[in-house]
Amino acid sequence: MNQSTNNKTAYVTDLKSLQAECTSNFLRLVRLLGDSAAGERIDISLGRDDRSFGCLHLEIESRAPYTTVLRVSQSGVLEALIDSPRMRVHLYHDVRMAEVTDFQRKRHFQGRYRYPNAQMHQPDEKLQLNRFLGEWLDHAIAHGHTADVSPLG
Repeated sequence: MNQSTNNKTAYVTDLKSLQAECTSNFLRLVRLLGDSAAGERIDISLGRDDRSFGCLHLEIESRAPYTTVLRVSQSGVLEALIDSPRMRVHLYHDVRMAEVTDFQRKRHFQGRYRYPNAQMHQPDEKLQLNRFLGEWLDHAIAHGHTADVSPLG
C-alpha cells in the first residue's frame, strides 16, 4: 500500500469560521432577547399557518456587564419520542460573540477532536454545535412568534 493513503491529515480548527458563527449568533440572540433581564424567559412559538412545531425557550440564567449566560431549549410535538435539544450559551458582550458551552448536558467542547474517539465527537464538533445554534435561531427568527403573536421575521 502507498504510504500516503495511510496517513490522514489531522483536522485543523477553522478558527475564522468559528469566530464568524459566534459573532452571527451573538447578533441573532441580541435581536431575540432585547433588554430581557436575568431570570426572564422568552418563549417563541414555532409554526406556520395553523401548524405548531413547538416552542423555542430562551432563559437568561445570569446577566453581567460583560457576559450573559443563556439556556436554550425547545419543547414540542416530538418531545415524547426524542430528547429535545437544549444547550447553554455564553454571550461575551465585549467581543460580541456567543458560544455554545453545554449541549445535552455535555460541556467544555474542544476546538478539535481526534477521530475516532471514545465520545464519538466529530473533529469539528465545536463549530458544528455553534452552526446548529445559528440555524436554530434563524428558523426562530423566520418562523417564530412571540407570546403576543407578533412575527419575528
